[in-house]
Amino acid sequence: MRRLLAIGAAIGAVVFAGTAALADNNGQAPRAVDTPPVAVEDFAYPQADKIFKEQGILLKRGDGHIVLADCASATDLLEVWARGKDRFCFRVTGDQGYLSLELPAVYGVKGNAYETEVNMTVEGEEKTFEVDKNAWTPVGETADPEERDHLLLEIVSTK
Repeated sequence: MRRLLAIGAAIGAVVFAGTAALADNNGQAPRAVDTPPVAVEDFAYPQADKIFKEQGILLKRGDGHIVLADCASATDLLEVWARGKDRFCFRVTGDQGYLSLELPAVYGVKGNAYETEVNMTVEGEEKTFEVDKNAWTPVGETADPEERDHLLLEIVSTK
């Protein structure tokens, strides 16, 4: 009988401790001390610093549907040409894509199967160029009567 009373007292102590823990958390279940913080997506481009150091293109953020690609990896890539640099290729997936970046001295873009526009700036003035599907489109200095350097800021694509 004493053994049953001891077990009952122990169970009561556990229930009381659990009730006290709930009361301490405003009626919410107690949180484990080791619970990691909630992840928040900031849409920053992965390994952007490394890519900038190696290739000279600053990839800022996007929705993940326009990504830098090896130009030899596929045929339906968006190609961006910049003076003094090699070409940069981008794979576009999904129904639409967005990428924020900084690439100076852009003068041409070869479109793919998507409708694409590139947003650029020159001397504080914003310019938008519609890119022809599957064809070369002069943008930046080649489309500017004064042949000024344009900085590529955004690529926006839709199917």
